[in-house]
Amino acid sequence: MAAHAARRISSLLCRSLSSHSSPASSPSLFRGRATAPATVVRRLFGTSSPAAEEPITPPVQVNYTQLLINGEFVDAASGKTFPTLDPRTGEVIAHIAEGEAEDVNRAVAAARKAFDEGPWPKMIPYERSVVLNRFANLIEKHNDEIAALETWDNGKPYEQAALVEVPMLVRLLRYYAGWADKIHGLTAQADGPLHVQVLYEPYGVAGQIIPWNFPLLMFAWKVGPALACGNTVVLKTAEQTPLSALFVAKLALEAGLPPGVLNIISGFGPTAGAALASHMDVDKGFADYLPKLAFTGSTDTGKIVLELAARSNLKPVTLELGGKSPFIVCEDADVEKAAELAHFALFFNQGQCCCAGSRTFVHEKVYDEFLEKARARALNRVVGDPFKKGVEQGPQIDEDQFNKIMHYIKSGLAGGATLESGGERFGNKGYYIQPTVFSNVKDDMLIAKDEIFGPVQSILKYKDLDEVIRRANDTHYGLAAGVFTSNIDTANTLTRALRQGTIWINCFDTFDAAIPFGGFKMSGQGREKGIHGLMNYLQVKAVVTPLKNPAWLTKDNV
Repeated sequence: MAAHAARRISSLLCRSLSSHSSPASSPSLFRGRATAPATVVRRLFGTSSPAAEEPITPPVQVNYTQLLINGEFVDAASGKTFPTLDPRTGEVIAHIAEGEAEDVNRAVAAARKAFDEGPWPKMIPYERSVVLNRFANLIEKHNDEIAALETWDNGKPYEQAALVEVPMLVRLLRYYAGWADKIHGLTAQADGPLHVQVLYEPYGVAGQIIPWNFPLLMFAWKVGPALACGNTVVLKTAEQTPLSALFVAKLALEAGLPPGVLNIISGFGPTAGAALASHMDVDKGFADYLPKLAFTGSTDTGKIVLELAARSNLKPVTLELGGKSPFIVCEDADVEKAAELAHFALFFNQGQCCCAGSRTFVHEKVYDEFLEKARARALNRVVGDPFKKGVEQGPQIDEDQFNKIMHYIKSGLAGGATLESGGERFGNKGYYIQPTVFSNVKDDMLIAKDEIFGPVQSILKYKDLDEVIRRANDTHYGLAAGVFTSNIDTANTLTRALRQGTIWINCFDTFDAAIPFGGFKMSGQGREKGIHGLMNYLQVKAVVTPLKNPAWLTKDNV
């Protein structure tokens, strides 16, 4: 099972999960106990509602449900709370403090004071690095608890959270801890007796809004570089998934992060999110303004965030938005391997991935063979309780997302696409959907144009490279693309021609801390991760000083 799991999800960390397969290194949920095999979806059995099983009790307690402001967990100013739900059942996990505009103001004021008066930006950069490394170590120590919270709140497989996403969170924080004392400016040669310094300085208070599909990873992508550069942070979690960020933020305080440097607001987009995006000042004039914003989410919401930021104080905004990524299978491909990778590219994380390979373009010479393998792989995908060992696909995040996906499935049927597998609800409780595959998909169908964000694979046929390049680029998205070929010339042609921010050749979802990620066109602006992630949280300042009788300039130059 470990080797099979490695083929499915190891590319996220560029390493095999087989190293975690021993009992000593397996997540604690699976240690010393037997687990019943999860249900495999098979439409040939003629059922969409397998026998109900009692959900596994998560091996973790919810201890943090308040807002984190100025180093303390506090109730919302209004006293209001909202429920966060278990997507396996739709039942309430906990009631979370509902942050609104007044709470955002309090958090920004705390972050501003921490930046202006606190030790964080004034620390020797190496000291910031030490704190971030302690933070990463504590997360590593609490790996299983954090993974359990993520699975409980989000519905993603526990194995994925525990073996891939929490370790990646640790890796990203250590990566940016390593950068903290290596950020430096330069000197520039001017045309005259001038000493010119180019300095990089933190913005101050960074506002950050993260999505529900990868709460922990998006936390790391944003908080890691912001803190390494010396900024302070006000982060709003997605209302669907507040639990893991609150737990992790408590560990940041234990690591020695000063009060006010990291503030966490749980709440809704139209209230807390809008307040953060449009924040101008608190109650002390323009001293407490929010100078920088980073957002990950849908393109439609990204437009609103950008508009609010522009209407307030023209704060720069980094946007990582939606996608409709092509996955191109060339005529020379190993079809079995291509089908497996295309399956992973689409169905990973229940299909709730901004860069999912949701338009599978297959050359006409291998289309029929590929379709048969894609159908068989979907029929054998393991769906069930995400806390159960071996499960590949858990529930969708909530009822709204479930209904949206089912709407697109109906649209595909109505539009004339051929349903090869799935297409129905899985089970009778929670937000599970059968792995769904459509063939004979046309470019003008909604399932080929819109971001579905669910387990729905659309397979399209093409004749030659010129055709597939034109069709793959015919979208307002440009986040990522996958290419499967054994021909280096074909690979080079496609990587240069496709208008996407990331091109994966014979791999997919390979996310390394050093690799920048972001989109072309309406998939966003700016890049996250790598050195580019640092640049989002640094301002450039030029300092010019006249020089008197500089030794290295002649009198003719002075």
